[in-house]
Amino acid sequence: MSVFLDINAAEYLYESEYFFLIYDRFPVSEGHILIISKALRPDYFHLTEAEKADLPAMIDKAKELISARYKPDGYNIGMNCGEAAGQTVMHFHCHVIPRYAGDMDDPRGGVRHAVAGKGYYQA
Repeated sequence: MSVFLDINAAEYLYESEYFFLIYDRFPVSEGHILIISKALRPDYFHLTEAEKADLPAMIDKAKELISARYKPDGYNIGMNCGEAAGQTVMHFHCHVIPRYAGDMDDPRGGVRHAVAGKGYYQA
């Protein structure tokens, strides 16, 4: 069973036929949104073609909602697929994480920091 299946629809910020958006309960930054599949799918690679086709619109909607309220300076968009990639909830979800100038001393490398020592690839 997935903890995401217990989320009350009243918490949805938005929904489509295949996904719903909520604020992350453990946000990396203010405005962090999760895009969660309505059907129990382990990760991105198990989404149907129709779900994959709908996902970009949901990412855009998450950005629209975040931008309107929080006005961030940038975004990270991420999906953890499998335990080795850090996935802890085995139900598809995509993170849309707003980034703010100064939230890190040196943000260069972005998601490359998922593997220690690989974020800074340029001197």
